[in-house]
Amino acid sequence: MRKSAYLLVMTIWLTLSCLAQGGGDLPQPGPGGGGMLESAHIGYITQRLNLSPVEAQRFWPIYNQYAAEMRQARVNYRINKDELAFDEARLVIKKKYSLEFGRALSPARANQFFIIENDFAAFVQREWIQRKQLRMQQRRGGRINGPYK
Repeated sequence: MRKSAYLLVMTIWLTLSCLAQGGGDLPQPGPGGGGMLESAHIGYITQRLNLSPVEAQRFWPIYNQYAAEMRQARVNYRINKDELAFDEARLVIKKKYSLEFGRALSPARANQFFIIENDFAAFVQREWIQRKQLRMQQRRGGRINGPYK
């Protein structure tokens, strides 16, 4: 837990310092973007892929297009509620951008990107569950040890 919290803090710190230096090549959160979560995501990808400045210039514009198409697929899913169509749309987008990322980096690193995406999603989900459980424990603890003993 401490290691992942430390990693998240360092990632956010590095991302914010990169943005402060005018990192125009980094993606900007879109409409309804994630703010701090999106910044952490960008830092996480940058750190795990170990992108050089030249690679970052090639990678981030492609990533922006990829992220926009994935967001659109999620919007369509929320409207249609068609799970199979959503899975298919995501697979088509991933196949398309696998080639693009492979040209910008290398095929192996393009595959690594998708693994990193899944790792980040799992990390966020674990953090959310842990924080939710902690809030529930604090609420229960407040009532048990509160003024209504």
